[in-house]
Amino acid sequence: MATDGPSRVRHTFEVARVLVRAGVLSPGRPDRIARQLRALKTWGATIAGGYAAAGERAPDHAAVVDERGESTFAVMNLRGRALARSLREAGAGPRSRVGLLCRNHSGFVQTMIACGRLGADTVLLNTGLSAPQLADVAQANGITVLVADEEFAELCALIPAQVPRLTAWSDSGASDLAWGSVPLDGDDQEPPGSPGRLIVLTSGTTGTPKGARRPTPRGPQDAASILSRIPLRSSDRILVSAPAFHAWGLAGVQLGMTMRATLVMRRVFEPEDVLRTVQEQRCTALFAVPVMLQRILDLPRSTRAAYDTSSLRIVAVSGSAMSPKLITGFMDEFGDVLYNLYGSTEVSWATIATPQDMRTSPTTAGRAPLGTRLAVVDADGAELPPEREGSIFVGNAMLFDGYTNGRSKRVADGLMETGDRGYIDADGLLHVAGRDDDMIVSGGENVFPRPVEEAIVALPGVREVVVAGVPDEEFGQRFAAFVVPHEGAVLDPNEIRMRVRGVLGRFSVPRDVVFLEELPRNAAGKVVKRRLPFDVPRQ
Repeated sequence: MATDGPSRVRHTFEVARVLVRAGVLSPGRPDRIARQLRALKTWGATIAGGYAAAGERAPDHAAVVDERGESTFAVMNLRGRALARSLREAGAGPRSRVGLLCRNHSGFVQTMIACGRLGADTVLLNTGLSAPQLADVAQANGITVLVADEEFAELCALIPAQVPRLTAWSDSGASDLAWGSVPLDGDDQEPPGSPGRLIVLTSGTTGTPKGARRPTPRGPQDAASILSRIPLRSSDRILVSAPAFHAWGLAGVQLGMTMRATLVMRRVFEPEDVLRTVQEQRCTALFAVPVMLQRILDLPRSTRAAYDTSSLRIVAVSGSAMSPKLITGFMDEFGDVLYNLYGSTEVSWATIATPQDMRTSPTTAGRAPLGTRLAVVDADGAELPPEREGSIFVGNAMLFDGYTNGRSKRVADGLMETGDRGYIDADGLLHVAGRDDDMIVSGGENVFPRPVEEAIVALPGVREVVVAGVPDEEFGQRFAAFVVPHEGAVLDPNEIRMRVRGVLGRFSVPRDVVFLEELPRNAAGKVVKRRLPFDVPRQ
């Protein structure tokens, strides 16, 4: 994050170079470029501004393709405008909060466009919440209007009836959103005095999800950070399989808008359907979470071979750690197309690992992208040299603006804590040891679960594993390993313990080994540790 003049000039030049390479900055008809810039000036660098600008620059280009067909940028902008009128009639306006409970489809994007036009905040609700959790989140975030898919009607039963509701998707085709023809009359909406915010919920894997206020982007220069390490282009067809309410799925939507690329959206993730969609739509990029890649690899080899996925240049993942076994196995199957972003809802991005990085060091989280600062610090806040483990802090232009409950993350020298520990190696690559609160003290030794998980999942019969700390009378704490075997595999708990002891030492050995058919996950694919069966007798 440069401060001196020459560095600012170099940074600006590098941002321009990245945007030109991606096709964000490109020649075009002067009249369309003029209207594009005017739309951005009117509506700002929001979802509303992005689609208004793209609707002027590339009106007939495919913006979103879902199960109901293809929508151009011009049509998406008009649909968002029409929905803004309906939301305003329902009570939404500047600084009100609209809850959005939808799967991945064009109605999700329409709602964000509409809220941007009204200056309303959009609260992206997790479809995996329980009814009581959803009601708590709605109350905590002050939701005044709810836009939801029809299938979630029962889930919304505990939200007060006086909260107006609009249906985004119905299998019958009945919806409060515009899907067919759209009104073409003039725009009667004035731009809001200040832009509405996107509020993304934290994963809630350790408690009730919190609302995190995302900052309004400054423009394409913020996208340049990710594009500097993930070579997306404006001609891409991006299959967004990660849930759009999740920070990574949302990033795919925002990047597609910025580049005027085509978003391909499917409401439900099914591993074979991903391969089928890539083939049929000739998708060149896929945004996913790691467990989705595992589910694809779990398909029979004959099923994977039945689809032509040669169009894929990029498979971009984020959301949770990937094992070296998954990384190597996926790239051996689909080529060196894998990019892994390490970040969080709060700091956005921190580092990005390219295929070359992960071939060299499968455990790395990669390097900081353009315009991002990274530091590993000790307990006193002093920056540590390479190979020394400490707390990871990040600085970039998209650090969140705090939680909706008024709390925030610790910030020092413009850098925000991630809550993770790790180290930077001699080659400048970041390695994440694990969450600060995942570390346990066993027999006086500080140990993290991630290296234990990596050791166990390397065994041939292990499909996936999660390791967690539990109280222990003798050592204070100990590890418990929850292991999902491959179908038909027979695993010996003692073999698992011997593997860990041989790689990491005795204090990392899980005394409890529990075999499960599957791990408990939320809708974004993260393991929810509080739902692990800790009361199952150990083996």
